[in-house]
Amino acid sequence: MQDPTLPLVKDIVLIGGGHTHALILRMWAMNPLAGARLTVINPDPVTPYTGMLPGYIAGHYDRAEMMIDLIRLARFAGARIILGRATGLDRQAKTVHLAGRPSLPYDIASLDIGITTDLPGIDAVSAQPLGDYAAAWEQFLTHAPQSPNVTIIGGGVGGVELALASAHRLRATGRDPRITVLQKGANPLPDLPPSARKALLRALTKAGITLRLNVDALSATATNVALQDETLPSDFTLTVAGARPHPWLTETALALQDGFVAVTATLQTSDPLIFATGDCAHLTYAPRPKAGVFAVRAAPILLHNLRA
Repeated sequence: MQDPTLPLVKDIVLIGGGHTHALILRMWAMNPLAGARLTVINPDPVTPYTGMLPGYIAGHYDRAEMMIDLIRLARFAGARIILGRATGLDRQAKTVHLAGRPSLPYDIASLDIGITTDLPGIDAVSAQPLGDYAAAWEQFLTHAPQSPNVTIIGGGVGGVELALASAHRLRATGRDPRITVLQKGANPLPDLPPSARKALLRALTKAGITLRLNVDALSATATNVALQDETLPSDFTLTVAGARPHPWLTETALALQDGFVAVTATLQTSDPLIFATGDCAHLTYAPRPKAGVFAVRAAPILLHNLRA
């Protein structure tokens, strides 16, 4: 905790409660920086651990087991926590804009706000942010019909994994689901080596899940998904089709790569007072897939540079 007898010389603001920032709070508690005040901003008091999502969807964990308690972590670190959603940065004034709240000043800021998988024109549940997906899935399970139609838009590894998890959970509740995975391209799971690809395709077949290639979802409602030449009935539609950056990042005038914040090996952006990590960042020195493991590895690097 910040020693009240020491003058405050630096305000460090963590924007978002992603994996990297959650680890920063934990490590900060064990070795705080004198004269620095740490603040974390997140819309919710908890943040999901992404590695447990398929297990949660399958019913192996309950929702509470998947969630990281940010309030508890912040208290442990002696940090402030603000429950709010960041909507922008004023780099000249060095403030973070918050929805429905006054702006917050910073000396150093770090972005760890994740991504979205929302698709324009598609009225469906997005796999990101995970907390919203978890809530929608729980609600669906309470009123799903005996033979629910589930459509997953996005045939990558994430979409296939969530399709298998969904099938497992629905069958465990005594239902007979009809699950369809839609992939825009012609090649299933192109990023996997052949042996892993074959294993996953066999698992889909064994689970009775239909994988459709070369199809594009044009629109979706609460009851169906429209394709080019047909309409599929769908009681639950999930989009897992690629990572999309939060739109407000384009208004920061930071250097971006396809909408994601470009960072160097130090995790600094084009503004040396602003860092970025996790899925919202693009590692210009060594591009990586959007995966939680890379956010975890970034934590010691970010902590070192925040303290520098």
